[in-house]
Amino acid sequence: VVEAVGEGVTDFEPGDAVVLSYYSCRACGTCERGHPAYCEHGYAGNFSGARPDGSFPMRWRGAPIRSGFFHQSSFATRVLAHRHNAVKVDRAAPLELLAPLGCGFQTGAGAVLEAFRLQSGQALAVFGVGAVGLAAVMAARVAGAASILAVDLDAGRLELARELGATDTFLATEPELTKTMLKRTRGGVDFALECVGMPQVLRQAFDVTRPLGTCGLLGLPSPEASEVTLSMTRLLYGKRLVGIIEGDADPKTFIPRMVALHAEGRFPLEKLSRSYDFEAINDAVHDMEVRTAIKPVLRMHGGNTR
Repeated sequence: VVEAVGEGVTDFEPGDAVVLSYYSCRACGTCERGHPAYCEHGYAGNFSGARPDGSFPMRWRGAPIRSGFFHQSSFATRVLAHRHNAVKVDRAAPLELLAPLGCGFQTGAGAVLEAFRLQSGQALAVFGVGAVGLAAVMAARVAGAASILAVDLDAGRLELARELGATDTFLATEPELTKTMLKRTRGGVDFALECVGMPQVLRQAFDVTRPLGTCGLLGLPSPEASEVTLSMTRLLYGKRLVGIIEGDADPKTFIPRMVALHAEGRFPLEKLSRSYDFEAINDAVHDMEVRTAIKPVLRMHGGNTR
């Protein structure tokens, strides 16, 4: 909830309810072409702990400190954010549910609806059905996909994926998984998403993509395992492999779209989120690690999520 605005800010005022997302400059070449997720100043603005110009928004005992993950903050009761980070929502909106829209849910749903622009009747395979993958499953159902295949290590998450729209589910440990999926889809899917960040999983996603289809990489790989081997022959058959950041979505337009889909009952965020009091942050992290919680949300200030 906005408490104060800086000089020159006219699109927000105190009392506005907002969802926060990533920073983009809105002025570079990629931003002007409608792809703010690939902003030329995005890395500095989101991950350096400083402003893109190198200055620091916060000080501790007179000395500048690095802060502001995603050009805002993390685990803080107050946030100093840029106007480009914020997306206004209805003041009566359930902020506890909408808070995660600015990153993971946007990444999965945006990949399907914005990057792929999946059409009714097409097929999608999702490898890894955590928060990102399940958002992709829900978006594919919204788009009218004929087949939605989900792959995961956890049978419980696969059951939830079916509830949210998956037509076929596979345990990642299934022998000859790729052959089974190719047989089930009669030659492959139109689109595949890797949501795990593992080279062997990306290879599986690529291999189940049909000729002229597109495989998208969403998962963040570890520095130790960030290279993948692909078949050059299969690439020649018109397959595409693309990296996708934040779903290639513009938060200013895409977050309101997800909010509207939720209001219509077509994007059931409540099935993915679990709320915790801030004091239980360690419990939230533990539950995420052992896969009993998909999207933990921390509550601060008597129930308000900030």
